[in-house]
Amino acid sequence: MAWRSVGLNVHVPPSGFPALVLNADFRPLSYYPLSLWSWQDAIKAAFLERVNIVANYDRAVHSPSFEMKLPSVVSLKTYVKPSTHPAFTRFNVFLRDRFSCQYCGSRDDLTFDHLLPRSRGGHTTWSNVVAACSPCNLRKADKTMKESAMYPSQMPYQPSVQHLHRNGRLFPPNYLHQSWLDYLYWDTELEP
Repeated sequence: MAWRSVGLNVHVPPSGFPALVLNADFRPLSYYPLSLWSWQDAIKAAFLERVNIVANYDRAVHSPSFEMKLPSVVSLKTYVKPSTHPAFTRFNVFLRDRFSCQYCGSRDDLTFDHLLPRSRGGHTTWSNVVAACSPCNLRKADKTMKESAMYPSQMPYQPSVQHLHRNGRLFPPNYLHQSWLDYLYWDTELEP
């Protein structure tokens, strides 16, 4: 897919004028991490006619014969169907478990724990892994939940992409440009 070749979700500091990337339906490709491109990648995609520029920064780039405002929001011209099953990654396990130890609630020094230890035949799967802080993981060691008397606050499960997006909204980025706000969280339920 064309948009993958332009560096989706690279770390772009706010001072670098990142562009929020929306799908053709005007929803962000990703909420967490927020789908951002560098201004250079956004301009390149615009010139290659892969995106529409939706909003701009006040800052512009210049050449001897051309001036262009930096895009702050772009939308893909072609709809990219979102994946329905998220990849099993350490980050996604932490996101599913809201970046907190499932035994004590700590948010520090996270790792993951196998409910049924690998030494006892447990597998590294969505249904057997939870986020755990290092002290709890060391305390549980290679024991089962019953042997250690340690039970997670939530049993592990395979989340949907929508579930991870919902959790991602609980951890907004440190920086949200004003021009992005109309495109973030628009599909959340409004309070009466």
